[in-house]
Amino acid sequence: MKKAAIVATTVLALSAAGSVAYLSRHSAPAAEAPAPPPASPGVPVTAGTVTAADMPVLLSAIGTVQAFNNVTIKSRVDGQIVKIVFNEGQDVKAGTPLLQIDPRPYQAALEQAQATREKDQAQLAMAQADLARWSELVASGYKSRQTLEQTQAQAAQLHASIKGDEAQINNARLNLEYAEIRAPIDGRLGARLIDVGNMVRATDAAGLVTIAQLKPIFVSFTVPQEHLHKIREKQAGGPLLVQAFGGDNKTLLSEGKLTVIDNAVDQPTGTIRLKASFANSDERLWPGEFVNVRLVLMTRKGVPTVPAQTVQAGPSGSYAYVIKPDSTVERRPVEITTVQDGVAVIAKGLSPGEQVVVEGQYRLTNGARVRVAQPGTGAAG
Repeated sequence: MKKAAIVATTVLALSAAGSVAYLSRHSAPAAEAPAPPPASPGVPVTAGTVTAADMPVLLSAIGTVQAFNNVTIKSRVDGQIVKIVFNEGQDVKAGTPLLQIDPRPYQAALEQAQATREKDQAQLAMAQADLARWSELVASGYKSRQTLEQTQAQAAQLHASIKGDEAQINNARLNLEYAEIRAPIDGRLGARLIDVGNMVRATDAAGLVTIAQLKPIFVSFTVPQEHLHKIREKQAGGPLLVQAFGGDNKTLLSEGKLTVIDNAVDQPTGTIRLKASFANSDERLWPGEFVNVRLVLMTRKGVPTVPAQTVQAGPSGSYAYVIKPDSTVERRPVEITTVQDGVAVIAKGLSPGEQVVVEGQYRLTNGARVRVAQPGTGAAG
């Protein structure tokens, strides 16, 4: 009985030792202290810098290009066109021959007027000779004073006739010159409106061809009347710069000067008509063309500017996110003077040199951490 108790005790002891060894081999390792959470990488954004720039103050409008001078050439005499010596679309100088009307009737009229003058001059010479003889005979008592006075009147009439002959000659010579039609101004010819062989008259309403002066050239446009006083004030200091842009409002076609402010406001529309002159040496402006006009009133020097998308609209006004040195952002209210060509002019709230968020603002809050994206990688909107 004692031996059985000893065996049982030994088995229990070995069992307990095995359990302890098993537990020591398979028990879980002691729990370690938790690691701190990794730092937030920040919201990806595209950054820009507030820059100081000279920005013009502009008035924008739609303008129409007009020829500096536009002439419809007509005939000033009647006759048949016998020659056309120009090409459509040709550039010509003032005085260049364009068309020829049959000159023969006007040449004949000129020669007839000259012949009449020669006849009257011959008669005047005879009358003057008679007048000299009658003066001597009247003094000697061989001729009456009445005969002398009649001769004097005849000579005076012939003097007047010769003056009339001179006027007829000048008129005939002028008509002969009008038979050759010349360009009245420098410019470019349009399409021909008549052909050789047609009869034309001085009273015809239709013209023969048009000519437009393109250098210089005008652009006419209108602006609201409330800008009139500011325009006149600035114009008093010198002609204002006017820029003409193409239909995309980006391609600069030409630059000119404001030359005309109309003398009255158009009451139905409440606008004032303006006209600018352009040298147009490269002929980029063409009569009848519509262009986008920008009238430069003044230039603001060294004002803070940012890309237009930098400034966001909120319930309490415009704002922008400024990036601090610790890569967090500050939501700052700003005031905008104007937006031109994708650039916002800042009146208040930002200073040149500050770094701002240009893209990626919609995931930001005040104090958020940001990560500036590399150029070309973009940022979440």
